[in-house]
Formats: sequence, structure tokens, C-alpha cells
Amino acid sequence: MKNVLLLGAGLVAKPLVRYLLDQEDIGVTIASRTLSKAEKLTEGHPKGKTLQWVVEDSETLRKLVEDADIAISLLPYTYHTKVADVCIDLKKPMVTTSYVSQAMIELDGKAKEAGIIILNEIGLDPGIDHMSAMKIIHNVKSKGGEIEGFFSYCGGLPAPEANTNPFGYKFSWNPRGVALAGKNSGRYLKDGKEIFIPGEELFANYSMIHIENIGDFEAYTNRDSIPYIEKYSIPETKSMFRGTLRYPGWCDTWKKMVEIGLVDEKERDDIKGLSYRDFMGRLINSRGDIKKDLAAKLNIDETSDIIKRFEWLGLLSDRKIELDKGSSLDILVPLLLEKLQYEEGERDMIILRHEFFCSYPEEKRKEKIVSMLVDFGIPKGDTAMARMVSLPAAIGTKLIIEGKIKEEGVKIPVKPDIYEPILLELEKLGIKFEETTEKHSRE
Repeated sequence: MKNVLLLGAGLVAKPLVRYLLDQEDIGVTIASRTLSKAEKLTEGHPKGKTLQWVVEDSETLRKLVEDADIAISLLPYTYHTKVADVCIDLKKPMVTTSYVSQAMIELDGKAKEAGIIILNEIGLDPGIDHMSAMKIIHNVKSKGGEIEGFFSYCGGLPAPEANTNPFGYKFSWNPRGVALAGKNSGRYLKDGKEIFIPGEELFANYSMIHIENIGDFEAYTNRDSIPYIEKYSIPETKSMFRGTLRYPGWCDTWKKMVEIGLVDEKERDDIKGLSYRDFMGRLINSRGDIKKDLAAKLNIDETSDIIKRFEWLGLLSDRKIELDKGSSLDILVPLLLEKLQYEEGERDMIILRHEFFCSYPEEKRKEKIVSMLVDFGIPKGDTAMARMVSLPAAIGTKLIIEGKIKEEGVKIPVKPDIYEPILLELEKLGIKFEETTEKHSRE
């Protein structure tokens, strides 16, 4: 029996664990800081093992990797290279759902020397987005076509009936990660022109996009899209944009939260005994009328939806902050986690939309291909986010174990021998894209 080592037992891990334990010849060992979380994932399964482990315990990590056939890291991305170093040393393959960091890229040569694959970006976004895009790109290329423009949009959101709070959002993954993502700068290509959006202006640059049968959403750039021109092997493209989707109101509100320093990570030592109202007063140097001063600071009306969202979240309340010291972000995250929660039985929703503007020079024709995936969570069951992030990683892990993925080095799933069998298995699990094609005259 093959032993899969899973490091981390967070919100998205359950479908992955269940998928692997359902395989006849695979067992799973889960190592987590919180033992009860790991035990909840295995649910007493005879092929599931759990133990308490902290990432600082390098000696135990080495032994765990040594006893495993493959390691999956669902730890925060900053720890992936630590795990990768051990995997390379012990010649054990590794899987992560995170973006490839520069530090991870630099391990490519060592991974190849060790004869192993370190498969990254095998979740949702990044992950399913890459695989579904490459399937269409390769199909267009096989017909003599070129990609003139590529636009991709992804959002993990409450289903329309569960969209019940002023933020239009509920957490199906780490709230700190959501907040920090709002500080990322962005870069993309539009009509041959490279556009850079600094982090502080991220939420000031969004557009509206309509999703059929669902509604209108804000779309803003997701990190740096430019490298994917090379990764997707489409040097001819004039546009490359990868964006995030949110319900209307999100961008304007988060722009103001970033503006006044609510996502700053610098530790403060002046918060002991303060209420949230007191803290906000210090943050904006209020003279007493916190709402009036906040509106003036943000250059908006006191009755605006943004001020109402601040109030609803509790940032203007007399409630005491339960920290003696910490950053503005440390103060914000518990409120987000408390207020932006799914109620029992509510569904989340994943929207992933690709738009390809294609040309076929020999046939002198152009077409637009739209590829759409809309998936909903299961009431009182798995969230759509958990399924979309963890199942591709689980399938990739199984294929590596079976020797069906033979790549070596630090990889992302953009080659047919990786993405084709994973997409096929996802379809069997009910995760399938719908495609439409139409003529276009976009220049």
C-alpha cells in the first residue's frame, strides 16, 4: 500500500483525504498542528493515520517524508520550499496547490537530479484554470489557430441565495489570505500594451462582467498575468488578463480599508484595552465624531454603503479588542471570520470563465470561445471551494503514484500528460466546463 503524507488539515482538505482513502491501495497520514482537525478528516478510517506536528519540527518532518511515497503540502505557501528540500533529499515527489514561488522555481534542477516531480498550482486558481485553458489552447493550435486574446475570471463566492451580508462575501478559505491578496499588485497585457496596477490601487481598477443566469460581478486583476503568456505558449497574444470576481461593492469598500491601513501587518503596541471604535479613531486621527471623521478621511458620505459596511462589521462599535498587541490586520481578521461566515446549509459558489479570441490565418476567420464552470457547494456537505481546490491535487497525487505522470522537476499542470487525465477524472466527479463558440471581429 502506498502512503500519502498530507501536511496541513485546513478548510479545503476533506475532499482530498476522502478521495485518496477511497482508492484501494492508498493510505493517508495527516500531520497537523491541531490534531482534532486531522482526526475529523479521517473519521476513523482504517487507512488513515493522524499525528500532531508543527512545521518547526524538522526532525519529525524528515521521518514523515521518509516513510511516505509522496507528500502533499497544504501548509501556508511560505513553508513549501522547506518541505520540498526534504522531499528532494529523500527523492520523494511532492504536490502543492499554491503558486510557484521564485524559491520553488530555483529547486527545479535539484528536483530533476533527484528524479522527482514537484507539482504546484494544482488546485482551482491556480490549477483548474490552467488545465482547462491549456486544453482549449492546444486544440486551437492543432487546427492552425492563434490566440489573439485570453481573459480569465475566477471567483469563490456565496451562492446567490446565500449572499446575505453587506460585503457580498463569506469565507470558504483563510480570511487572512483574502485580506492579504488585496495588497497584491497586478500586471496584464491589453491590446499589446502592458498595464501595471500597484497594490494600493488594485481595487480602484475594476470592470463589470455579466455571468449568464447569475448576475453582474466586479472583476479586478489577479497578480501578474504576463508570465502566463510564456507558460501557456501563446507569444502571439495581444491580451492576457487573469482576474478575480466579486459581488458589486467589494472593490470600493476594500480600497478604503487598504487606504486607511486596516490590512497593515506592522505590529502595534497601543491597542490594549481599546474598543474597535477607539482603534479606528487612532487609525484615522479622529477628533471625536468617528463616523463623521471616517467619512471625511475616506472622502465619502456618512450615509454611504461603505460606511454602513464598516459599521456592520463592528469596526465602529464599543466592543473591546481581545488583543494586547498586534497589527491592524490581526485586529481585522477576527471580525471578518466572525461576521462573514456561512450558515449551516448555505451553499458557496465557484465561477470560472475563460474567454479566448482566436484567429485562423489560413481560413481567414476569427472566433470567440467561452469556457464556463459554475459549481455549487453541497448543503451540509463539501464546499465548492474545497472540492475545486483539493480534488485536482488528489487526482494528481494518485496519477503520480501510479506512474502515469512521468514529468520531473518543478512543474505546473500545463502539459497534456498532466492535465488531460486530471480533467477527465474531474468530469467523472461532476466538475465539467461548458463551451460556446461564436464568430468575432475583435481587433
